[in-house]
Amino acid sequence: MKKILAIAAALALSLSAMADEGMWMLPLLQKMNIKAMKDLGCQLSASDIYKINGSSLKDAVVHFGGGCTGELISKEGLLVTNHHCGYGSIQMLSTPKANYLEDGFWAMTREQEIPVPGLTVTFLESMTDATPAMTKAYEKAIKDYKNSDNIGELAEKARQEAAKQLRDKIAQDNPGCEVDIVNFYNQNVAYIIVTKVYKDVRFVGAPPASLGKFGGETDNWMWPRHTCDFSMFRVYADKKNNPAEYSPLNVPYKAKTALKINLSGVSNRDFTMVMGYPGRTQRFQTADQLEAMMEQYGIAVKARTVRQAVMKEGMESDPAIRLQYASKYASSSNGWKKWQGEQLAFKKLGIIPRERQKEAEFTAWVGQDARRQAKYGKALSQISEGVKGQRQAYADLYTLVESVSRIAPVGFVSTFGQAYSEAASGADSLKASEKAVEAVLAQMKDYNEPLEKKIAVAMLQFYRDNARPEVYLEGLGEDFATMDFKAYVDKLFAESAFTSPEKVKTLLGKRPGDCSDDPAMKLAEAMAARWSELSAPIRASRPLIAEGSKAFTAGLMEWKKDEPSYPDANSTMRLTYGQVMSYSPKDGVIYKHYTTLKGVMEKEDPSNYEFRVPALLKGLYDNKIFGQYADADGNIPTCFITNNDITGGNSGSPVLNAKGELVGLAFDGNWESMSSDVMFEPDLQRCICVDIRYVLFIVDKFGGAGHLLNEMTIVKK
Repeated sequence: MKKILAIAAALALSLSAMADEGMWMLPLLQKMNIKAMKDLGCQLSASDIYKINGSSLKDAVVHFGGGCTGELISKEGLLVTNHHCGYGSIQMLSTPKANYLEDGFWAMTREQEIPVPGLTVTFLESMTDATPAMTKAYEKAIKDYKNSDNIGELAEKARQEAAKQLRDKIAQDNPGCEVDIVNFYNQNVAYIIVTKVYKDVRFVGAPPASLGKFGGETDNWMWPRHTCDFSMFRVYADKKNNPAEYSPLNVPYKAKTALKINLSGVSNRDFTMVMGYPGRTQRFQTADQLEAMMEQYGIAVKARTVRQAVMKEGMESDPAIRLQYASKYASSSNGWKKWQGEQLAFKKLGIIPRERQKEAEFTAWVGQDARRQAKYGKALSQISEGVKGQRQAYADLYTLVESVSRIAPVGFVSTFGQAYSEAASGADSLKASEKAVEAVLAQMKDYNEPLEKKIAVAMLQFYRDNARPEVYLEGLGEDFATMDFKAYVDKLFAESAFTSPEKVKTLLGKRPGDCSDDPAMKLAEAMAARWSELSAPIRASRPLIAEGSKAFTAGLMEWKKDEPSYPDANSTMRLTYGQVMSYSPKDGVIYKHYTTLKGVMEKEDPSNYEFRVPALLKGLYDNKIFGQYADADGNIPTCFITNNDITGGNSGSPVLNAKGELVGLAFDGNWESMSSDVMFEPDLQRCICVDIRYVLFIVDKFGGAGHLLNEMTIVKK
């Protein structure tokens, strides 16, 4: 308990030294942040942002699809997020005849809104600190079992039981909700988080890809930016406003809170805050861990470069293939480019040497006190030993995962087996087989056999060229080191049942075990066997790393108690606050804090798919048909930048002004600070946002869906 109280004290002292840094926990805003926020210009109270009993801004912000953020902009459940967050859903709903991804879409009535199978949005209900109860139970068990040989195991069991009791009680008080225990600060703090998941989400509208993805991979992670990165959906509920599976009888969700939209725009140094669900950061990792991570990223970049080149060639050859592979390519290339940027930033900014220097200073501080030495003295060596024990295995596993596992029939085998297993527990063998076949056929909607054959050859060749011979695949009937991969792939696709919809249908009535002679099954099994072998040392090292990381994090909290401290991102709702701010990426270069529609026209290149500009937009621009969305100079603002601290998962997050009104959507970071998941760089890190005025201009003047604005609360001051 003393350690936890020390951490709490450290948090309380973390005030405003770097107000633009930090992904802060909402229940602690009053204690930790609100004064610094007000000093920057915020006009809200902590309870305006986060309140359990009563509506607050957090009720308008949702976890969209599990990987992005969205926000409600009307009391009728209308939701806005990024175009790239809705990309997979839009692509899934599209066909060559109704290509919503390429052409855009707007529902002109509620009846035209399209259900999106599998898409969910999650509302945060509450966060409760479970640490005191769990720590109390742990310390009591230590006293009760002080003479026991397995005191640690018993104490941990008592801690978990206390957590379960608290979780069960909260679950009883929150029917219809999901209740989870989530750890923070590398297992030093735990919160019970209550959420409500809505499963009937419908597609309302999006601009064409030429706007929603303007700039493509060329502009990705770059500033200046001109992408109109938004899409709109609507949340539906049953007649009691509770979550329900899709039904034509469902009605639009009645929102507790919907964000007001402000059209007055932003100026340099204006206060901004971003609320959302940042995915993962690594700000408590050691230099050894960071070196291993960079090694893994290097492998992934190398493999994806090969795979994406094959995909891109296929996409450019046929519009139908482009539609099928658009989401796959975008998902792969986003990480591919980000990791390259991180590698460059790590080198330019000296991230790992700076981390080693910090660890040396930490070690010196620990060595000054016997109590600290006992608590934290072994932390870094434990982490180092654990990383060393799994580093080669991780390199081998990444090489396998980024190549062989990307071969389509291997993935279909996995889907078939998993779907069968899930269905078999509650159904007979035939029904389970039907479910498994349905699952594979659903994946094959976005599948082109000739292209996948080329990808398979390229991935097998990559694996042979980059894997150690000791971990080559076995059991394929040939020596992997000398195989003719083209001949092998031709045979696999000719003979396997997992290579076309027609063949997959022949699996009806079969179990996974009945497919043991299928060549795709053999390849999947060979990969799985190697996967299992490589995973063993990784699993063995995890407890040592976890123990060391917990102690190291606790030590850092005590050592840096006078500096800002917040837990790593873990897909829980956070708030970051800062300002609209220009920056200088290098000597002699200063970037303004905003861009305009003029830049879209300047970037236009009809010969380049990434920089096409629709004729309708050019007409609106040429004739200055801007409506209420122009700025004071008569321009349409497109994007702006802030110094808010964001990462993946914040995509689609609302960018709010001092009054909590929506002024933009966060959608990217900038190239110069790609190491920000590890170290925040205040002079360089920027959050790239699409201006809400550009969003509404496209909805209204370009999309002709001005009726949607009637649902919104729009202010201009």
